[in-house]
Amino acid sequence: MLKVPDHQVAGHQARDGMLGPLVDDSGRFYKPLQDDERGSTELAFYTSLSHDNRIPDDIRQFFPIFYGTQLVEASNGTGLQPHLVLQNLMSNHNKPSVMDVKIGSRTWYPQASEDYIQKCFKKDKETTSLTLGFRISGLQAYENEESGFWKPKKKQIQGFNAEDVKLALRKFVSSNPLSCEEPDCSLAETIYNGTDGILAQLEKLKEWFEDQTIFHFYSCSVLMIYEKELAAAGRSAAQIKLVDFAHVLKGEGVIDHNFLGGFCSLIKFVCDILNIPREYTAKNSLSESEKNQSYLENGSI
Repeated sequence: MLKVPDHQVAGHQARDGMLGPLVDDSGRFYKPLQDDERGSTELAFYTSLSHDNRIPDDIRQFFPIFYGTQLVEASNGTGLQPHLVLQNLMSNHNKPSVMDVKIGSRTWYPQASEDYIQKCFKKDKETTSLTLGFRISGLQAYENEESGFWKPKKKQIQGFNAEDVKLALRKFVSSNPLSCEEPDCSLAETIYNGTDGILAQLEKLKEWFEDQTIFHFYSCSVLMIYEKELAAAGRSAAQIKLVDFAHVLKGEGVIDHNFLGGFCSLIKFVCDILNIPREYTAKNSLSESEKNQSYLENGSI
């Protein structure tokens, strides 16, 4: 029996007769396969990911498991439609705190139509993508049984500036995210820090992106997930996953500076919460201002 996901924080949602992903009770996530080049691109990426020996196993773990495709009843009532069958990242969570972070100062890909480029550039400019190299697309943070989740509305998140992003990353690891008081960041050390914390996982991925030239990831997101009950007991069990690959292109031997720059920026924000002095500049990576100026000078936006 397929149902609407309980803890989806961003993207198209299967509600009110709209087309969106579904889940089952066996831990699988059914994502509608888009009927244009986006669908074929994402399918090709997942297919190549499963057998590409250039991707180390310790990096492959940061991607959802791919089980193939399947015809299932679409959520919008249009009958059987092809869906990507993926690992349901929330299946083992009861009340997960989740943050979806779209990476890159530029979310449009070079081969896109002019209309699509202008649409993406407008959103990148109006959010923190262009200035920070990433933007929060959606989030929820669990507080307690009585209060439930802190889950800002989509419009509120779209209006985030740099200070709002800092506050959201602090609230995400606080015991009082719904409170108007200063977030206590009581879970920051457990969730962000440590050998198995979010920061260590981000840095492991960053090391790979500093060298990998196989793919360029446009409009791809990082999901950060943890369970507050475990964190409160001193157990991180936090995980990050990369999702959304409808605009992945071949790297053609070139480092993905757009993704890497935004990724380093996100790491810096997390480090600032932990007050850890680190070097954030990616090897061989342009600064955000240099990249944006380069795009403008080349007439790309």
